[in-house]
Amino acid sequence: MLSKSRFIAGLQCPLRLWYQCYHSELATKPPPGQQALFDTGHEVGRLATSLYTNGIRIQESYRHHVKAEESTRNAMSNTNVAAIYEAAFTYNRIRIRVDILERKDATSWNLIEVKSSTSVKDVYKPDLGIQYYILKGLGMEISGAGILHINNAYVYDGNQLDLNQLFYFSDLTEENVNRQQEIISQIKKLQNILSWETPPDIHPSKHCMNPYQCEFWEYCTSDMPEYWVMDLSGMTQDKFEQLVELGVEDISEIPDEFPLSLIQERIKKCVADGQEFIAPELEDELMDVQYPAHFLDFETFASAIPRYPNTRPYQTIPFQWSNHILYEDGRVEHMEYLCVEDKDPCEEFTETLLETLGTGGTIFVYSNYEKRIVNQLGDQFFDIRDQLLNLLNRFKDLYALIRKHYYHPEFYGSFSLKAVLPVMVPSMNHGNLAIQEGSIASLEYLRMLDPGTSADEKAKIKQDLLTYCGYDTLAMVKIRDELLERFEKNS
Repeated sequence: MLSKSRFIAGLQCPLRLWYQCYHSELATKPPPGQQALFDTGHEVGRLATSLYTNGIRIQESYRHHVKAEESTRNAMSNTNVAAIYEAAFTYNRIRIRVDILERKDATSWNLIEVKSSTSVKDVYKPDLGIQYYILKGLGMEISGAGILHINNAYVYDGNQLDLNQLFYFSDLTEENVNRQQEIISQIKKLQNILSWETPPDIHPSKHCMNPYQCEFWEYCTSDMPEYWVMDLSGMTQDKFEQLVELGVEDISEIPDEFPLSLIQERIKKCVADGQEFIAPELEDELMDVQYPAHFLDFETFASAIPRYPNTRPYQTIPFQWSNHILYEDGRVEHMEYLCVEDKDPCEEFTETLLETLGTGGTIFVYSNYEKRIVNQLGDQFFDIRDQLLNLLNRFKDLYALIRKHYYHPEFYGSFSLKAVLPVMVPSMNHGNLAIQEGSIASLEYLRMLDPGTSADEKAKIKQDLLTYCGYDTLAMVKIRDELLERFEKNS
């Protein structure tokens, strides 16, 4: 059977839908970061129900849909119930759970889909559309339909959340009614595909990541060549389709006359020759340093629901920095900061950051993320804005430098720190760490602050966070050393 989530999956890729229904065991488990997004959605959804008083939640899980439908009918027949959360319905072999069904009057209802985003994305519209189709198909009178989402202009005062300000309702009733014929056509197409005994023949491409990362990506791409053309940096869907038409899957087989960008040409040559690329300018860029040189990394979190006074939904809150300091004589010193109290860490973070970076020395970062956070802090702390903005003149982006002047075939098209590090410094690999990426660091930090987390577990998380952030800055030191060494060997 279809559901609203399967419907959206099918619109993205009919093969994804077919596998979900018939071969779900082929899926890769969602990464922790993706699971965190699901958890945020559930948290926001539950909070949103507080806007609708005299409501009742349908308690049965998705595995007990028939029983949930019975509970829904009972709730609808009780005129004292003003809203139903997770109402269950089936029509035309499609099952749905409605986030919020609000009683408009004695005969009509409002259909409300809750999203944890700050705007109405296009992918939400068919989600709402199929629910409307089912409710109308069951003979229900729907007065209005729309998306309830986060208002990121809301500033939390630190007392009680103002849910009327935290949430914003976008009425999509008219647009939803107008797209019903399209919804009906899409349902027929997907139900037809589900009647097939064999999966649809669909080649993996950019659509596998848009609007969501497909859980069958690893399975569908398992027989692709090691240097698949999809791994070319900056590969567009148009170029990819042209290469598919030419029957080209391996980067080394791309015809010489095929139009590629400069960096794509570089990657192709490195793959074909099995050799790294080192630009003549690399050494000068790496040696253009004022000492002491700082290697800097931040960790942050951004909660959908504001946690501290005078903060907004999804405001980026920096809670940790690591700074490996390289002196001209080769000595390396490490300094670090991690806020371990459940308080807004921004002021303390900023003060300690200015102290560790001082007034001189090149500041190496990996991407522009730290620059964006420093700019944000400058807007937040106007009295020290100049000091913060002066830091930006000292920044040197190691990511941009590598992307411009170096490539190794084993990067596989990626210049991320996690792709570059094990190639440049084989003895270092994020896979050996308890925390392996920034999104997990954010989750673990919030878990450390949770009163329900034991003291022993808090201590472990603290150490894991310090290890992870320090690992990234040490990695930059080691990568720079290795790049200089490789330049010397090849000059």
